[in-house]
Amino acid sequence: MRASDADRDRVADQLREALAEGRLTPEEHAERVERVYAAKTYAELAPIVQDLPVEEGSSTAPPGPGVRLHKDTSLPAPSRQSANIVAIFGGAERKGRWLVEPQTGVLVAFGGAELDFRRAVLSQREVTVNIVCLFGGVEVKVPEGVRIVGSGVAIFGGNTVPSDDPLDPDAPVIRFTGLTLFGGVDVKRVKDTSDLDRQELRRRERELRQARREIRRQSRGRRRDHDTS
Repeated sequence: MRASDADRDRVADQLREALAEGRLTPEEHAERVERVYAAKTYAELAPIVQDLPVEEGSSTAPPGPGVRLHKDTSLPAPSRQSANIVAIFGGAERKGRWLVEPQTGVLVAFGGAELDFRRAVLSQREVTVNIVCLFGGVEVKVPEGVRIVGSGVAIFGGNTVPSDDPLDPDAPVIRFTGLTLFGGVDVKRVKDTSDLDRQELRRRERELRQARREIRRQSRGRRRDHDTS
């Protein structure tokens, strides 16, 4: 089965975790990343991570023979914070690993708020976020695999929600309700749960591969100079 760009990115994510945990040296990481982005099939991806640990009970691996794309970490318990988020003439944010209560209230007046659900833990399968936005803006980031239901009312403003909901009927649901007046609520799906942009990570990996090739070239040049002398 041929691998997709998303499959290669997930393998690269696991290699970054292995590098950060000291399981791979920088040289090993650079060599494996180069093999990842040259791979065309799952059969080529599988050997790259087969010696790295897999988190027990994980189900995030894509289809394919033996490809393991999991992080070997024990996640901390989510932080429990107030179910009400208020930003009046200012800003507020909720991000990281936080517990989403069944009902969350957001009030924004002449300010802004940012809600990041990419690492959040839902307290139940379906949660509701009621947003009242007056002369302000609310930016919401949600991960893949979560259904988004928008039923808010906008007057002299706008509410946007993604339309690419998962097909799984048992997928968790985040329901957005409320009122937007002279403001905006923007709910967008973000594939990457990393704080770094995917393109930036690829750029750094390319630079690492180029540096590795340059080191090899210089090493071969020194060996040739040594042999001729």
